[in-house]
Amino acid sequence: MSPAPPPPPPPPPPLCLPFRSKKPKRVTALAHSEKGSYSHHSYGSFPDSRNGSNNDLRHQDSYSPTSTFNSKTSLAKSGVISEDSESYDVPLPVKEPSPTTPRRSDSKRRGYGWGAGKEKDPEKHSAASMIRKDSAGSSSSTDSLGAKTPPLGSPDRPNVSRQVSSRSNVSRSMNRPGLYGNDSSSTLVGSALERKINDVESVREKVDTAPRLDDLRKQMAKDNLDYYIVPSEDAHGSEYVAACDKRREWISGFNGTAGQVIVSKTAAYLLTDSRYWVQAANQVDSNWLPIQAGHPDGPKDWVEWLVDRAKGARIGVDARMISYSKATELNNLLTPKGCKLVYPPQNLVDLVWRDKPSRSKEPIFVHPKEFTGRSTTEKLADIRTLIRDTPPTTSSYSKSDPTPDKYHVATLITALDAIAYVLNLRGQDIPFNPVFQSYLVVTLDKAILFMDPVKLTDDVEDYLKVVGVETREYNDIWSYLRKREWGEGKVIIAPETSYAVALMLTHFRYTVMPSHVNSMKAIKNDVEIDGMRRAYLRDGASFVKFLAWLEDKLAKGYEITEYEAAFRLTEYRRMNKHFMGLAYENISASGPNAALPHYSPTKSSAAMIDRNSPYLNDSGGQYKDGTCDTTRTWIFGRPADDQCEAYTRVLQGHIAIDSAIFPEGTSGQQLDVLARKALWQDGMDYGHGTGHGVGSFLNVHEGPHSFSSNITLVPGHVITNEPGYYLPGQWGIRIESALAVRRVKTKHEYNGDCWLGFERLTCVPIQTKMIKDGVLSKDDKQWVKDHNRRCLEKLEPYLRDDKRALRWLKREAERGLGIAPPGPGGITIDW
Repeated sequence: MSPAPPPPPPPPPPLCLPFRSKKPKRVTALAHSEKGSYSHHSYGSFPDSRNGSNNDLRHQDSYSPTSTFNSKTSLAKSGVISEDSESYDVPLPVKEPSPTTPRRSDSKRRGYGWGAGKEKDPEKHSAASMIRKDSAGSSSSTDSLGAKTPPLGSPDRPNVSRQVSSRSNVSRSMNRPGLYGNDSSSTLVGSALERKINDVESVREKVDTAPRLDDLRKQMAKDNLDYYIVPSEDAHGSEYVAACDKRREWISGFNGTAGQVIVSKTAAYLLTDSRYWVQAANQVDSNWLPIQAGHPDGPKDWVEWLVDRAKGARIGVDARMISYSKATELNNLLTPKGCKLVYPPQNLVDLVWRDKPSRSKEPIFVHPKEFTGRSTTEKLADIRTLIRDTPPTTSSYSKSDPTPDKYHVATLITALDAIAYVLNLRGQDIPFNPVFQSYLVVTLDKAILFMDPVKLTDDVEDYLKVVGVETREYNDIWSYLRKREWGEGKVIIAPETSYAVALMLTHFRYTVMPSHVNSMKAIKNDVEIDGMRRAYLRDGASFVKFLAWLEDKLAKGYEITEYEAAFRLTEYRRMNKHFMGLAYENISASGPNAALPHYSPTKSSAAMIDRNSPYLNDSGGQYKDGTCDTTRTWIFGRPADDQCEAYTRVLQGHIAIDSAIFPEGTSGQQLDVLARKALWQDGMDYGHGTGHGVGSFLNVHEGPHSFSSNITLVPGHVITNEPGYYLPGQWGIRIESALAVRRVKTKHEYNGDCWLGFERLTCVPIQTKMIKDGVLSKDDKQWVKDHNRRCLEKLEPYLRDDKRALRWLKREAERGLGIAPPGPGGITIDW
């Protein structure tokens, strides 16, 4: 199949314009005040977000979740494993969208913010700017930054007619209201408008991967490989990876956060779990065969799929990109089938990826103790205590004293969030995760950080000297391990460490143990818990402002896209104190898209929010004092009975987890059934986990505890509670809040003070519109009322400058449960 035509130029930033049947008035990008007058917002004139009115969104300089990459990269200077196969002295490519791709095929919903009615002369309207006639009489425009754009119909700005939709539930005589001070267009000026206009990454083009696969197979032939595995992870096992490590995305075109590529001599396979089945099928071209891992008729995972197919095969993989535990499992399963795992010294994708981006050069920074609660010196002392307390590796039958080489003298930390946690440092190398690419070796008397020295500022260098941490080049880790520079004794590594490390050390020099740092990091101290409480209040206030804005606009007849909604919520978050970026890519989904648990809208393909279908928003911010993760499902019209039934069952599971009381020694896995019990009663379920650990200004997904893990829950753990239900092709529902494990007092205190429960950190109301009143128990109903009233009590101080949000929140706190049935003549009253 020939490649799909390239996408059109990125559309102007979306406006949320209402619809009517009469000819629409001229609209400008000037901010219309509440009294009907117009005023300009000047670029760069945003006051501090904590002073003055909150009616206008103001920019706060912040950490960007997608770092700016330097145009050059250094080659590996030492070691036997090359991090990059060649130098890539080229800047990151900037996509210039082509104007040849047709616009959306849905004739009822075109563009962004265009409503119902016929537009006879589309040249009269520009969604991004005020139209004027230049001296030659041609139509041109000037954006909010003063840049002149080509006239409509010119080669650089093709004339695109917009069809606009109509809705039966809105009066055709309705006049188009003016733009208010806190409407969509009025706030999309300055840095906000620039961010939206420059969002070219969302305009994705399905590339023809045949040439890339041909080049890769030529490299496979040199090592006589039958299969080559391209994992999603980087050398540190990261869930999100830097642009230079997106090898799987480059070779396949699939950009989900999880998935495995396996290329054979004649075919190419992409294996994904249920979160990405639809996305994978849509994003890959005809050269690929998507495999649904976890499907009842399919393999459990990519390992099972490969083991079932491979017999007497040579299977290649970059040893840095596969963990010790996964490589060991794979070896044990493949060896009886006569297969052999081969580890080429260079990544084969790197050898054919000619325009591969270079590594990030962004500086790292110190995360102060006022947010971490513990110093780096204290954390290093804990690690050294663990090393000393780890018994030597001697045979059970040996009666002689262990030799020096059997004792443990060091540990190697490779997980980026673990390194950032131990050193109280943060970086900008990975999208959404404030970490930096590095390795950390801690011995009994020293600590060595392997990283690119260009990222070190004077302040960070001084800080590392104070805490006793040496620095060396990033690639020096391989020569350090090969030369055994720590001396006699063994090194402790985690099962998630890359297999390349184990190959370099050989099994005589290392011991595999669960990561002690992960356990330390997962148990938050009082300072971290207090910080997360504050962060969730600020983030919750942003969520409330967003929901109030969205409901108001939809009620007035505006058409809002999923992308515009996600962008708007991000702008509200950007106003917050300590905001440092997003915690993950926004999940903003309506209708069938909400049935995809990890769907994220793009500007070029986002759907309009359907008032009569649940809208699901799963998003969160990174703040210096905490990482937030919240999901709410809302409906803006009248819900159907099956939607109410599913929503109520999901809510019952959410409440069951939230209100659980359990004894010490209980794992999340043992509590998981509470979230599913109500759904199971009606034959419903969900394919993802019920919840995961959350970092403190670190990764949003953090282990080792979760509701799928047998790790015991202890006070200080922070975990999400997110049951859901998804009806493929129609709609999806999920409710998520973050919980902190804490001790609770019970009536009888059986076995003493050993009982645990949860403290809810998330402070965003639960919509009561879709609740079936007769299904919830008395306690569940009281839980909903108490939660919404608590949200009002806690968030009111944050909303005093946003009258609309405060009115909305007060109304939600006082709402009853469910909706009234239709009355005589079919008349309905939603509340």
